[in-house]
Amino acid sequence: MLKGKCVVLGVTGSIAAYKIANLASALVKLGADVNVIMTKNATNFINPITFETLTSNKCLVDTFDRNFQFNVEHVALAKRADIFMVAPASANVIAKMAHGIADDMLTTTILAAKCKKLVSPAMNTNMFENQIVQDNLETLKKYGFEIINPASGYLACGDTGAGKMPEPDVLLAYILREIGHEHDLAGKRVLVTAGPTEEAIDPVRFITNHSTGKMGYAIAKVAMERGAEVTLVSGPVSIEPPMFVDVVNIRSAAEMAEAVKSRAADCDIIIKSAAVADYRPINVAAEKIKKKDGEGSTIELERTEDILSYLGEHKKEGQFICGFSMETENMLENSKKKLDKKKVDMIVANNLRTQGAGFGTDTNVVTLITKDDTRELPIMSKDDVAHAIFDTIIGK
Repeated sequence: MLKGKCVVLGVTGSIAAYKIANLASALVKLGADVNVIMTKNATNFINPITFETLTSNKCLVDTFDRNFQFNVEHVALAKRADIFMVAPASANVIAKMAHGIADDMLTTTILAAKCKKLVSPAMNTNMFENQIVQDNLETLKKYGFEIINPASGYLACGDTGAGKMPEPDVLLAYILREIGHEHDLAGKRVLVTAGPTEEAIDPVRFITNHSTGKMGYAIAKVAMERGAEVTLVSGPVSIEPPMFVDVVNIRSAAEMAEAVKSRAADCDIIIKSAAVADYRPINVAAEKIKKKDGEGSTIELERTEDILSYLGEHKKEGQFICGFSMETENMLENSKKKLDKKKVDMIVANNLRTQGAGFGTDTNVVTLITKDDTRELPIMSKDDVAHAIFDTIIGK
């Protein structure tokens, strides 16, 4: 994912510095060439040897260290960098960067770098909220730096409030959004539906299905990482939504239909991976239905709106509509019929009986069906399936 990418991590004097070891490790596992630059104050919190062991690169601290690989270290590294993240960023280093002060290896290198620069402030709440710090952050924004908002919580100093550095997985998400993939979906608006719907029977019970939303969430995340502006319309699930995605939470099929229909005209690509209930109770009881000894019960159902058919019928020129088809038998035959009947561009078909496919798994086994082609894919992670879907959509 990050093979061949050069990531520079600037670490300053903050108690959160130790967390960057986890970030450096995660980046290396993804194939990145990770280079760490520390301020002298940072070495009081974590030893440079830790980063050297994790990255297999010399950890830079002293501007005038003569034991380096390149002729002019700060310039050479600045030229190689695909992204530069300063995390944790102290108030002192933020001030230096904002005003072009280059008096150590970190500030000298970032001043010479032309790549994307991310800054993650980490400090006491009162320091962070100080107008001087806020003005310096605004200055950095003016110069093209992206500021990662700190988390709120209990701080090392004993205060509670804003100023915590976000966890390494959040910082990693910022990096992946920038350089994790080619931005071949830049400028595209993508709408994804995911998860199940719930159709109320009474205030306690509802009709639903086994969908966990994992496939749809993977599609939304991949679209975001490939540069798209993404809206995710999600039924009730228990997984965290991807970052940098506009999430619209719904419960029923009717709510999903409304959310999709109101946004469809503005979208370039719509991928309907949600498992929407086909039927709902005609009458919803106002109070909990009590069981009666020795008696059965019948619930009258009616069809919910067919959202995919609506999208196919109202498809605008240049728009790409993709639906999903989960079957237990005659998968190809049923899915091809669905492609024609719904008037859409692609159906992603899978069989619940296939090992590695189905609900709740981290993998999927799908067949991509278009009017001109049918392509069976091997078992893949759901992220890889999402990439295959977008590769097909954009003709890769």
